[in-house]
Amino acid sequence: MKNLKRELKITEDGSHTLFVPELNEHYHSTHGAIQEAMHVYLNAGFNFCKQDPIHILEIGFGTGLNCFLTLIEAEKQNRTVIYHSIELYPVKEEHIQNLNYTDQIEGSDKDLFFKLHQAAWNQDVEITKTFTLNKLQGDLRKFIFPAIYDLIYFDAFAPDIQPDLWTQDIFEKLNNHLKEDAVLTTYSTKGIIKQALRGAGFEVKRLPGPPGKRQMLRARKTCINTKQTIE
Repeated sequence: MKNLKRELKITEDGSHTLFVPELNEHYHSTHGAIQEAMHVYLNAGFNFCKQDPIHILEIGFGTGLNCFLTLIEAEKQNRTVIYHSIELYPVKEEHIQNLNYTDQIEGSDKDLFFKLHQAAWNQDVEITKTFTLNKLQGDLRKFIFPAIYDLIYFDAFAPDIQPDLWTQDIFEKLNNHLKEDAVLTTYSTKGIIKQALRGAGFEVKRLPGPPGKRQMLRARKTCINTKQTIE
């Protein structure tokens, strides 16, 4: 993954995604990167959860799109956000500079978008007075998270590409870092994913999907996993 080539591509809503030829995988839906992020993570996740302040964990920082949209929405709603995002292989500066999200999102601030990417890794960085970002560089399978969360954006590469990140063990680990009734949202609706989430102590609900996808998942923590402990 670290040295794989990444190509800039335009999705159907005009916004960029990155494409990894060796994996035949895109970072976002080709039907619309911004549309997908808004639908799966903002509308089904951030706008569904009413906590303020809200603690969010994102699996896969990638292009920073989910984080940027959350920052914009938080500013509109005057909500305080503590945002943690784990990424093993950060996107290179050359790609970040060419992403067109600030051109596609009305009223967005290009300086704030770059501030997210320029923030130091593995430490809390105040992006605005109400939005704190901690980009965690590490391997999800081994990482010990430093907080308990209200909401998880699960945005890893597809299960066929990274099957070891979509296991019951991983979801049990995440369950132990969620508050009671916290939720996890993701784009994948594969049966094996639903089964893994249920086995890890989540109640799984299928929701209408974004353009180009029939369904998505929102999972709510319903019980405490006893197989692992928080460290």
